[in-house]
Amino acid sequence: MARGLLAAAAGVSMLSTACLSPAIAQSADRRNFIRDAETEALIQDYIGPIFKAAGVRSSSVQLFLVEDPSFNAFVASGQKLVVNTGAIIDSKTPNELIGVLAHETGHLAGDHQAKLREQVDRANTLATIGALAGIGAAIAGSATGSGDAARAGGGIVAGSSEAARRSLLGYQRSEEMAADQSALVYLKKSGQSAKGMLTTFNRFADNTLFSSRGVNPYLQSHPMPRERIDLIEREAKASPFYNAKDSAALQARHNMVRAKLVGFTGDTDTIMRRYPPSDTSLPAQYARAIAAYRNGNSQGGLTMLDSLLRAQPKNPYFWELQGQIQLENGRAGLAVPGLRKAVALAPRSGLLKIMLGQALVESGDPKSVNEAVKNLTIGLRDDPDVPIGYRSLARAYAMRGEIPMADLATAQGEFAAGNYAAAKAHAARAQGALKRGSPAWLRADDIVSFTPAQPG
Repeated sequence: MARGLLAAAAGVSMLSTACLSPAIAQSADRRNFIRDAETEALIQDYIGPIFKAAGVRSSSVQLFLVEDPSFNAFVASGQKLVVNTGAIIDSKTPNELIGVLAHETGHLAGDHQAKLREQVDRANTLATIGALAGIGAAIAGSATGSGDAARAGGGIVAGSSEAARRSLLGYQRSEEMAADQSALVYLKKSGQSAKGMLTTFNRFADNTLFSSRGVNPYLQSHPMPRERIDLIEREAKASPFYNAKDSAALQARHNMVRAKLVGFTGDTDTIMRRYPPSDTSLPAQYARAIAAYRNGNSQGGLTMLDSLLRAQPKNPYFWELQGQIQLENGRAGLAVPGLRKAVALAPRSGLLKIMLGQALVESGDPKSVNEAVKNLTIGLRDDPDVPIGYRSLARAYAMRGEIPMADLATAQGEFAAGNYAAAKAHAARAQGALKRGSPAWLRADDIVSFTPAQPG
């Protein structure tokens, strides 16, 4: 994986947690959030038909990738869909991952996070009332010298807490079953098979973490594996699309993204085991090219990329990787041509525009400053939570002698990184030199006036 988010000319292909708000990072036990244009584009294509079937607006849901080898995806509060890299890597077909995303869409469409919070509050209230009653009984028993009454009071405290816990777990199981049912509906409405979903849940059932032996089903947050699989299998096989297969083009993209993630996140042994030299497929070459440059052999990585580009000259992400390698090795001028091609081939990607803008700034060519400002401005408009993009934009404005705009860009970068005090200081300085009421002045004023939400 690239060293952070474009830090010191690192690539935008993989971005670090710094570009996300601290609250999001903490929601996954401070795991490493990453950014990748190719992976995000693929997942957006997967969830588009599912969201349409569910009536969920894509623009209302934020997608986050977590560098985690476990097969998992989940919904976090605030309409956030979080996908582990392990879920992508271990999905052999697009349909397997699409089934998981359909299940999580069921949680989004059902607003299960908000309803779960209500249930947690309710369970806490019930437990508190029970605990107070138990404590009162215990105190009364002690005051009257009745040991039985005191012990009964202690039993009420424990019992109320256990009842609240079981009630909450029962509610969670019902939500999971509802999400399963919704996923099956979405897949059918979008003309897709649920076979991959069935494959995935069978994998979960075989995993010892999901084993039902010796487990009390009433103390689980998810339905027991066999129960879920029976329901999914019955509904999946009844669909007229059960035997529908992913297109060859989609499978090829899926394989490339899996290889890319293995190349960026796996160690050398893992990469060579999955993609040995005997494997001459494009995904295997992709993974090995990434592994070579990650291990300091940038020229070897570039040589392998030349072969990939001869095979697929219109693949924007091959050009992106070429530019990233050049940029990270201090050759920004050599990175620019490839990144221009990447942007031309994938014009909707804000991340690619940001990376091109950074390369143009790093090249130090005064003739490229206007092009850098244009790409960075558009890229940050489409993808506003990328601090390094604002730092590059600030440098570009400074090269043009527009210091107030450079201060504003610096403020926006600090704000995106969650450094609110620094953001306010730079925004105030920018605001003092900008025309009052202008769009730039108003953006600075938004930062100056911002009050961070208090924890809890």
